[in-house]
Amino acid sequence: MITLILGENSFEIDRELARMVAGFDGRAEKIDGSELELRQIPDLLMGASLFAEKRLVIIKNLSDNKAVWANFSDWLPRVSDDIQLVLVEPKPDKRTKTFKDLQKAADVKEFKPWGERDQRIAEDWAVKEAKVMGMTLSGPLARKLVERTGVDQWRVFHALEKLAVLEEITLETIDDIVDPNPTESIFQLFETALRGDVAKLHATLQVLELTEEAYQLFGLLSGQAFQLMVLSASDKPSSDVARDIGAHPFVLSKLSPYAKKLGRVGAKKVIAAFTEADQDMKTSTLDPWVAIERALLKVAAI
Repeated sequence: MITLILGENSFEIDRELARMVAGFDGRAEKIDGSELELRQIPDLLMGASLFAEKRLVIIKNLSDNKAVWANFSDWLPRVSDDIQLVLVEPKPDKRTKTFKDLQKAADVKEFKPWGERDQRIAEDWAVKEAKVMGMTLSGPLARKLVERTGVDQWRVFHALEKLAVLEEITLETIDDIVDPNPTESIFQLFETALRGDVAKLHATLQVLELTEEAYQLFGLLSGQAFQLMVLSASDKPSSDVARDIGAHPFVLSKLSPYAKKLGRVGAKKVIAAFTEADQDMKTSTLDPWVAIERALLKVAAI
């Protein structure tokens, strides 16, 4: 039997592999496909070993190994009935002959990662997973949890593990126990600038400078500036705008009052501040953190 596991949702893939290993009576063979040599294929795919009649062979990232991947189709008909072969491919080239042949020969399972539009999916999953862990998580608590962690299944799971030791879960305990995701921290920075709170802006930047990469942080801030601009130019509710541009509805709902206050003219000034910072970071020797601070101070002064 051949199973092809696709997708970049590492949490669900790890859980599926754990389920397969637990259901197999024996020791699974886990192979790094990127380092596999063609001469090793016969031993892997053609029958039982000296120590076991049945085998579970898990090969990850074989498509990264161009030489073996190109010839792997020839071996698919030869996979022994005594072998359960599992191929894990997060992002294979679907144009290749091997992939197309695998689609026909294998049981294909795909695990897609959550995106910003999957807030509700994440909340529902958190409620179900909490129940498995022996907790009761209400809808509002699940919403707060996902707002805190972001739409990331690993972060939600680890947050639930932390909450599982508490006797009672409240909005306050989620704030106290669950670390904010980087997007939330950076949104708080942008919101601080929009409020014009210069003192807090300096303090927050000093903390983020120790934990974040400047160019990545600037990219996230620029994305929020763009979202602010879109909101200021639209007459739709923030939830509709979030759906239109694929943004997090919670973030846009918090940006909405600032978009109304600034209007199109103010939002254009925000974009101009970030455009200037972007040029400085690309064309000068200016420290990127200085460029970020200048942009945010200009936003604070609008």
